[in-house]
This record gives sequence, C-alpha cells and structure tokens, in this order.
Amino acid sequence: MAKQQTTARSITILGAGSWGTALAIHLARAGHQVRLWGNEPEQIRQLQTESCNNQYLPGIEFPPGLTPVVSLQQALSKPSWILLVIPSHAIRSFLHQNAALFPADTGFAWASKGLEEGSAKLIHQIVAEEIPQCKHTAVMSGPTFAGEVARNLPTAITVATQSEPFARQISDDLHSGRFRVYRSDDMVGVELGGALKNVLAIAAGAADGLKFGSNTRAALITRGLAEVMRLGEKMGGQRETFMGLAGVGDLILTCTDDQSRNRRMGLLLAEGKSQAEIHQQIGQAIEGVKTAMEAINLARQYHVDLPIMTQVYRVLYENLPIHEAVKNLLSRKSSQETV
Repeated sequence: MAKQQTTARSITILGAGSWGTALAIHLARAGHQVRLWGNEPEQIRQLQTESCNNQYLPGIEFPPGLTPVVSLQQALSKPSWILLVIPSHAIRSFLHQNAALFPADTGFAWASKGLEEGSAKLIHQIVAEEIPQCKHTAVMSGPTFAGEVARNLPTAITVATQSEPFARQISDDLHSGRFRVYRSDDMVGVELGGALKNVLAIAAGAADGLKFGSNTRAALITRGLAEVMRLGEKMGGQRETFMGLAGVGDLILTCTDDQSRNRRMGLLLAEGKSQAEIHQQIGQAIEGVKTAMEAINLARQYHVDLPIMTQVYRVLYENLPIHEAVKNLLSRKSSQETV
C-alpha cells in the first residue's frame, strides 16, 4: 500500500507513452494530483474515456487523481513540478517550441534517456539552453520497466540534481510504497549511464540471438560497463554512479530482459531482419540506435576506446554483418583487464 502523503502536490507529466503513464500511475497512487499530457490529442481523449492506456499498459486502470489533459497550456498551469518523459531525440524541438509556457522557478525533471543527435549533448545541457528560466532541474534513471512500475512491483531509481531542495521534493513525492528513491548530485553520470546502456543492450540481444550463451552475455555486460566508465569519467561522471542503479543496475536489466526494446532489436538483427522491419515490429522508439552514433562521436572527442559500441555502430550504420562484428571483437589482442 502506498504511504499517505502529508501534502498532495500537483504534478505534470509530459509524455503519455509507457514510461510517462507508469510514472503518472505511481504518483497518483501516492496521493498526488497528476496531469498527464501527450502530443496526440486523440490518444489523450482515448485515455480520458477508457481511464487506461491500453496501447502501452493494457488492463492497468488509472487511479483517482490521474487526469489526462489535451491542452499543454493547461498541463503547465501552476504545477508543483514538471516531469518530461518523451523520446530524447524530440526534446530540444519540444522545449524550443514551447519554452514560453514553462513557468520560471518551477522544478523540472526528466526520465528520458539518450544523447542529442548531431551534438551528443546530454539532456541537462539541452534543458539549460532551451528553458533557462527553470533553475531547479533533475534527472531520474535506473533499472525500471514501465509495466512493472505500473503493476506496483518493487522498484528503485536514482534522482540526480544539483538542487538539494528539489532533490528532497522529488524524493518525498516518488518514494512511496514499493518505489524507492536514492539521491545523487552526479547528473552527468546518471544521464550517460542511462543513454549508453541502450547501445550495449543491442549487442547483448544480438549475442543471445546468435546463441552465443551466458558466458558471452556476462562478458559483454562487464566489458560494456568498462566502456561506459572510461567515457563517463572523462566527461566528469563519478565512478560510484556507474556502479550503482543508474549504471550497472540499468545495464544488467536492459541487457538481460526481453522487455527491453533495445535488447529485442539485437535479437531481431540476429534473425536477419532489417532496421525498418524491426522498428515497425517494436512500434516504439529504440533509443540505442541514435545513441550508438553519438557514443562514437563522444569517443572520438574524448579519445576513448569503445570496442563493443563501435561494433554496434558499424552494424547499424555501415551494414557490417553481425558475425563480422563478433569476429572483430574476438580478434582483439589480449590485454590487462582495466577500466
């Protein structure tokens, strides 16, 4: 049972996909008044009628306090804080087009994961550039599948922010029932871990699709984490973050469970399906595809070796056969195991 809140807040969630809806359900169960907005009015009207998001979370009824709203202006009218949950590739254009609607000094958080296409910028950098009036910002990430949160299964996440008052506010509001929140000040590490794990999940899915076994999967996860840490520390992230929920926790989850869209992409690539066929079959954003390109751009910029992510990039963008990518990894010279 969710704990009783001493103060019910008005919280706005922007993005009515599976993750945004799941977080809206959780916060409403925790006793808050939650406005859920999405960019497709017909979808929102359907949510209003059915009191359920049957497209992404079928059969999970909305609790009292969760209100789908069509109007973005209404959604952003005096919330206690705002949570953005839209695909990372759409964040800059969305914020740029609607910057004037975001109230100054209102806390702004996001649960999206990815790097900006073309610049490889982290989301907190985009937010600072597009809505500078929002001074209190935070990112939440960790090993979380939307369906499990919506079904009220035990979950733990990390919230990272430079604003201690906002950290306490988000933690108090989210930390309820079976949902546990840990705080951090390492926004770079949390964002980078959440983005890069999607690239490695494609690799793990492909390896499993090729029947390479559990040994290979464990090696990919372990050496993939080393790649994340090498790049992350060069970019200012903290080693402890990559060993925590937003790092290795999210990486293990995404690489090992078929609820992960990125892992499923790897499985389907191993079957010989094209990217177009895979995107059509999965039907939601597969963040690791765009992130793979930006990860390689960051590797060049920071002079970091990312062998696994490089092979994923080559499979996705250079039509390298998966078996050749595996051969390239296995033919690397033996070396000392270091991060």
